[in-house]
Amino acid sequence: MKPHKCREPRPFLTRRTLARWIAGALLAGAQAAHAQNLNLDLPAQSLEGALASVARQSGLQLALDPALAAGRAAPALNGQYTTTQALDRLLAGTGLQAVRRGETLVIQPAPRGGDVLLASVTVTAGTGYSGTTEGTGSYTQQGPSRAATRLALTPKETPQSVSVVTRQRLDDQRLEKIVDVLEATVGVSTFRQSVGADLDQPYSRGFSISNYLVDGVSRSKSARSTQMNTAAFDRVEILRGATGLTSGMGYPGASVNMVRKRPTREAQTSLSLEAGSWDRYGVGLDMAGPLTDSGHVRGRLVVDYKDQKSWLDRYETQRSLIYGVTEIDLSNDTLLTLGFSHQKNGNDSPLRSGVTLYYSDGSKIDLPRSYNNAPDWSYSDIEESYAFASLRHSFSNGWKANLEFNYLEDRHDEISYWRTGSVDRATGLGQAIAPARWYGDGRQYDVDASLSGDFSLFGRSHEFVSGLSLSQRKNRSDNYGGYGGWLWPWNSSYDGTINSPIREWDGSQANYPEFTKNSDGRGKTTEYTAYFSSRFNLTDQANLIVGARVMDWEDVRETIPLSGARSKTVKKETGVVVPYAGVTYDLNDTWTLYGSYTQIFQPQSASVVDINRKPLDPEEGTAYEVGVKAGFFDQKLNANLALFKVEQEKVAEFDATTNAYKLLEGINTQGAEVELSGELADGWNVSAGYAYSVSEDKEGMRVMERIPRHTVKAFTTYRLPGEFNRWTLGGGAIWQSRYGWEGARDYGWDDQKSYVLANLMVRYKLSGSTEITANLNNVFDKKYYTALADIGVYGPPRNVMLSLKHRF
Repeated sequence: MKPHKCREPRPFLTRRTLARWIAGALLAGAQAAHAQNLNLDLPAQSLEGALASVARQSGLQLALDPALAAGRAAPALNGQYTTTQALDRLLAGTGLQAVRRGETLVIQPAPRGGDVLLASVTVTAGTGYSGTTEGTGSYTQQGPSRAATRLALTPKETPQSVSVVTRQRLDDQRLEKIVDVLEATVGVSTFRQSVGADLDQPYSRGFSISNYLVDGVSRSKSARSTQMNTAAFDRVEILRGATGLTSGMGYPGASVNMVRKRPTREAQTSLSLEAGSWDRYGVGLDMAGPLTDSGHVRGRLVVDYKDQKSWLDRYETQRSLIYGVTEIDLSNDTLLTLGFSHQKNGNDSPLRSGVTLYYSDGSKIDLPRSYNNAPDWSYSDIEESYAFASLRHSFSNGWKANLEFNYLEDRHDEISYWRTGSVDRATGLGQAIAPARWYGDGRQYDVDASLSGDFSLFGRSHEFVSGLSLSQRKNRSDNYGGYGGWLWPWNSSYDGTINSPIREWDGSQANYPEFTKNSDGRGKTTEYTAYFSSRFNLTDQANLIVGARVMDWEDVRETIPLSGARSKTVKKETGVVVPYAGVTYDLNDTWTLYGSYTQIFQPQSASVVDINRKPLDPEEGTAYEVGVKAGFFDQKLNANLALFKVEQEKVAEFDATTNAYKLLEGINTQGAEVELSGELADGWNVSAGYAYSVSEDKEGMRVMERIPRHTVKAFTTYRLPGEFNRWTLGGGAIWQSRYGWEGARDYGWDDQKSYVLANLMVRYKLSGSTEITANLNNVFDKKYYTALADIGVYGPPRNVMLSLKHRF
């Protein structure tokens, strides 16, 4: 029997508060159950004709200037839709918005930038969230985003490479965690160095991705961001290249912004069930709608639970999520948003150290993919809670003020292990288990106040945003065992000898470790920031974007032993300036040239130390990017070609031979990316791209060899026409070139050869509100590694997942 694992977490939400949230969400669900859906069977036709049909079936009068719809076509709509969903589909990419005024549906031009009001975005005029992808059925974001510059820019207006994984694509490919999203994203290489132990490490443009945000607010590096559940998100925005304007000190690889779902004006509810290979089961509930008759108060509740086993022996995970948000129209110009979320991931017998690949004589062991190194007493539990609030106000002159507050509380509890020693070919013996114990929790507070609007200069209108932010994170940890919590054979009395041959291992042969706490760890990171960004419309075609971030940053770490003297380290940076400049030039309505420049300054995390356990110097550098973007079919299909170069000093790289980090001086990374995303034709979605990246030192020798030079990623779906329109077929593939650990050949180890993974999807609409979807992954059952050195982590074999979704 396994020992008791988790300590009781500190209370985060009172039962009374939670009850209020659930009661409000149930009210939304009750309203959704009585909401009248439209049974539509509209052919592709003129936009004016389609809008008239939707208005007529909704019992509304249509107010439309025929000139606005002249020459515009609307896609076919077949199935059950709410009025909001139908209008979203018809108006997507047109630059028009639908506003309901009493019993009249008014079609009018959408304001520029952040004022775009899609029918499903539940906000008061002038205060809204933009860029919502839910309900559009699209693989591209047609509205604006603030991911790159904090200005409300569409992907085509942004002078950097931006990939947006929409809600539709999250559902089609079943991208359930952020690491799944990154694995499917063009220009990102993901190394899954564990299964269930949170050692996933994604890379972009030669550098690790360590900057994660939720609604534009940074998460701590110590938070388990790659494991976040995507059920609560409308979309995930991946901005490749340095991103010092939005957050942090200017991370060279990429930033990942997770944008939460929001309440809807019309009531809606969906229930989903899933079952798949290896006893994987899940259930989800999503309810949204007005909480008052006037619609001035709206709510949303998302609940998701998964209980899943794996292709790995003994590994099992349970993941749960609850997310609630309320929007309140304090006036026609002021919106108050309040929300919370709670997520918990529990993992039993997670694979941490990978599978041993070679005997001591250098020959291969060739263990099955189901082999799990984990002892049956190992586990990894993660828990986090969010509370957030925002107040947005629009002034009569069009300027907007925004105040945001976020609070994050997280906890991790883990007993882990590492396989050490070599395996004798004749006996299968020779290895030992080195266990480790980690427990800690953290609190993070973020406050951001900003002001944005348009101003006139030299007879032209320009955009501007400026703000102040404060972020502070406090960590606490219990320290056990030797350095880093490990009970190695040379620094402890623990006997981790495995007295059974490697092929007879079943997880029960390792002694249970007894850990003794020896110290407390404390940490506090504080960052004060002032920022601005402005887009100058130099001509009708040319735009210049300039901005800067000025930061004071301090990191304090303290070790408090149970006996003996305390130790304390302080790292501080004051007045750090991260400038940004970008330019776009519209060749015509379709094609846009762009270029950007930004500096990089990134302090190393506390765990990045050299062989003497001393912290490494901050990373510094400069990033350049030029390219061309295109928007076809009223921006329903977006394309991007980018060339980039990153000049970096003091790059930290892990050295497996010393189990520590080392600094690489004078690293240059350059490459190219091309991406296509959106709708090729009515009902035909695609996301596809190619990326090339190579890093070299000042002598021209290649470094970062674990990152493949070439990757291709593609996925597409097509809804069949005519009498077969209940069917949607999809499929895709991921190809990457050969890669390997830098010292692999010196030790006689193999590289990972290039490989292709193919996936298929099929969806059938049982009715206008019910659909069943099947996803088949690794169609050809390719055997490959997701991480590789002297040990390897196998990727999942061929597997299937079936899901049933019903909308009320």
